[in-house]
Amino acid sequence: MSHDWMLVETLGSEPTVVAQGAHTKNLIPISSLLRRNPHLMAIQTAISETVRGGSGLSSITPKNDCVIRTEVVAMSDGRIHGVQMWIGAADEDPPPRPEVGCLLWDLTNGTATDTPESLKIGGWDPTTQPTQSRAFADDLPRRDLNPHEAEVISMVITPRPGVTICTTWDVTDHRGEQITVGFVARSLEEVDDDDSPRLVCRAMNWRSVHEGRGDSEASLAERILASLARPGIHRALVDPAHWMLVKWLDDPAPFFDWRAGMASEHAIHPHDRPTVAEMAAGFGEGSVSGVLRVIARDGGWTPVHVTVHRIELHDGVIAGLAELRLPTDEELTEARLEER
Repeated sequence: MSHDWMLVETLGSEPTVVAQGAHTKNLIPISSLLRRNPHLMAIQTAISETVRGGSGLSSITPKNDCVIRTEVVAMSDGRIHGVQMWIGAADEDPPPRPEVGCLLWDLTNGTATDTPESLKIGGWDPTTQPTQSRAFADDLPRRDLNPHEAEVISMVITPRPGVTICTTWDVTDHRGEQITVGFVARSLEEVDDDDSPRLVCRAMNWRSVHEGRGDSEASLAERILASLARPGIHRALVDPAHWMLVKWLDDPAPFFDWRAGMASEHAIHPHDRPTVAEMAAGFGEGSVSGVLRVIARDGGWTPVHVTVHRIELHDGVIAGLAELRLPTDEELTEARLEER
């Protein structure tokens, strides 16, 4: 086997390999990848003991010819997402260990929690970004639209347990540099601190290498970006069931507090909720539009013209492609906001 560090995801019924060095592997059971390795049993034991003990270890194989080193990859809540493992000669030093980050998406409550490592690896500046209670649109790359993001966004729009995703994304980091990020995610049913059930997505990310892609994988980007960005209009993908903003396709709109979201009960003016209900009812037939008063950055209300188009993302999952802009004087007059 290669003497690179191996990243093993440990949230499933069997440890699965998701990266070897900088190369992403697609959730390969370690028993399959290393089936001919004479140290397979010792490796499996080392991984199990690392998860059970919650810390890395160094062990010698039965014939004393190799050493197995492990390190845990844990979320800030203490849950171990994976194990980094290296095996080599007893007198050999391992190469530098790749940095791995952990993140958690609460699919029930619609919030994301990161670690500083996951932010850094994902291309964000960890010194300026919060790690707790982030919006999903803060966690997904802005502007760049990666083909496999359809699967991740589908996990948010139609959450269900048992979904696994392992892929790589080519994104632009906060310094404007192109990077490739490996990403593995698994949705799980868990119990919250107050014993209430919740559905979460636990994930890891790491810096990977560009492996290339087929032409068919570009269909999502081509479909959504067919109409070019226009000045003053800020496009985003939204969850049509809750009107939760999931991902920005342009720079985020500066004229309202989008992190409060359109999904929050208090984010939209109470007198405009009937208009939201009408738009939601009409969405099933195609595009809908209207003027809504949403939370401004100063805490007041600001009118925003919202148009939402119906699109199919992945395997029948429907999302909304929202176009957000400031309304014209004529649209404000027609909306009759003061009469609502």
